[in-house]
Amino acid sequence: MTQVISVRSIRPAESRLIAGVCAAHMMSHYYMLMLAPLLAFVRDDFGVSYTQLALALTVFNVVSALLQTPVGFVVDRIGARVVLLVGLTLSSIAYAIAGIVDSYWVFIAMYGVAGLGNTVYHPSDYSLLSHHAPPDRLSQIFSYHTFAGMLGSAIAPVTLLYMQSVFGWRGAYIGASIFGLIVLIALIAQPEPVTEITHAGKGAAKTRPDGKDAGWRLLLSPPILLNLAFFILTSIMGSGLNTYLVVALGALHAIPPDIANVALTSLLAMNAVGVLGGGMLAARTRHHAAVAASGLTVGGIVTALVGFFNFPAAILIVLMGVSGFCVGATYPSRDMLVRAVTPPGAYGRVFGFVSTGFNIGASIAPLVYGMLMDNGEPRAIFLLSAVVSLLCVSTVTFGFSGRQTR
Repeated sequence: MTQVISVRSIRPAESRLIAGVCAAHMMSHYYMLMLAPLLAFVRDDFGVSYTQLALALTVFNVVSALLQTPVGFVVDRIGARVVLLVGLTLSSIAYAIAGIVDSYWVFIAMYGVAGLGNTVYHPSDYSLLSHHAPPDRLSQIFSYHTFAGMLGSAIAPVTLLYMQSVFGWRGAYIGASIFGLIVLIALIAQPEPVTEITHAGKGAAKTRPDGKDAGWRLLLSPPILLNLAFFILTSIMGSGLNTYLVVALGALHAIPPDIANVALTSLLAMNAVGVLGGGMLAARTRHHAAVAASGLTVGGIVTALVGFFNFPAAILIVLMGVSGFCVGATYPSRDMLVRAVTPPGAYGRVFGFVSTGFNIGASIAPLVYGMLMDNGEPRAIFLLSAVVSLLCVSTVTFGFSGRQTR
């Protein structure tokens, strides 16, 4: 049967809400990258080892992974906006305290609190966007949301290092918390629109039953578990390649660090461009599984070529950009695939559950890829990424082929 959806422009109140949600997502990625550029300064101040300082990130990811799904249930029960406000408040205050209090263990504890704050973004954001964005624009808005997160990661190093040069690393942490509080105030000032986008039609009801009473049985269903696998695999591929690309290019192709960093910049920048391009493509098709499979296949093949052949540096930079673009273009379709198998009342719990794949993948990748480099196998960095990409294609092919998405 035909599904009836509203097709209209975005109202001003909804535009402001969507902008606020994207700004919050930008801050979440900004916060996640805070320690990396300031690592040496924080280590010297506390007089600890890199391994001891890495405990902060471990605590952050473990808390996020364990609590994100329960927070998703809370989002569906009490509302996404209030949960998002609480999470952004926790994150901002935690980083401020981490910068103010001169204690290593307080620093670690505040990363645990920040990990709790981090649990709100994906379940709350996707719930708000799914409810308040016109269906015909949703894939593009998902791409804006993803791009905003990437933007937060991109601006974090330069702004944090500038604040560190002026105020020290503690001032940088406090300054970052102020940025978050500014976004928080903007969100508080923007009430949630009363009218939600609704999907009418019996066909929709049959495809995605009401999720108000759906619990863990829904989350453990094959379509949702396949989406979780999708997130885990893309996180392993992205985290591993991003982290070890520079050293792998140096060891395998004798590329100097400055050139290898250009290749990394090409990968990350084109990944962000690919997200925007993928959003426009996803808005023009219902075959999101085909889009995701195609992008991951091409991205995996290109990455494998870098591992197999000794190209000139300029070609390597271009190839990594192509790989980044192709993978980035799959993200909006990935989000639409998740939404396609999510009942209307369960956006928070489902997006919260599948998004734990990011934390799982980010925990696995550094260990596996690091072992490959320690054992003198830089070629395997690229080949493993290609294999993981193709495995990810299989989750789409077997789980969503023939399934209509909207």
